[in-house]
Amino acid sequence: MKRIQLIFMAAACLVSMAASAQWQWTDNKGRHVFSDRAPPVDILEKNILKRPKGWGILTSTTPVAAAVTTEATAASVAAASAPQESASAPKLSGVDKALIEKKKQAEAAEIANRLAEEEKYLKAKIENCARAKQAQVSFDSGMRMAQINEKGEREIMDEAARASEVRRIQSIINSDCR
Repeated sequence: MKRIQLIFMAAACLVSMAASAQWQWTDNKGRHVFSDRAPPVDILEKNILKRPKGWGILTSTTPVAAAVTTEATAASVAAASAPQESASAPKLSGVDKALIEKKKQAEAAEIANRLAEEEKYLKAKIENCARAKQAQVSFDSGMRMAQINEKGEREIMDEAARASEVRRIQSIINSDCR
């Protein structure tokens, strides 16, 4: 009886160690963030400092490849967190295969959602880059540019407003066109 209790205690310890997987990243304000959940989509890969075991960088953007990667990741995490059984230790039974399958599907869905969000973010960045480059061409052409004031009236930009707009466009190009 004590042996069975010892085995269950060891299994519980190993499961709790797997559950304490931590993410660490630097947010947009430069602060270090520690969490048991993945960082938001707007956090760049270079800012992720630490990820739980089995979480590699996903290079594929297709949900099918994400699901395959998730299954491989789930299998490696399960293998790493499974208790090491010796020849004399009794095997644990009662594994709920439906629950394991449901967890795999939930992980696959989470990764697919994250990849979709990342893809959406990248598309927006590409569109912003294209608009900024087009605006820069317009400003570099030397044409007079107009803007709408608070009253809804159209007015021609003076040199100070033009220079500040050029700086703003250049900052957008520097951040989104990489």
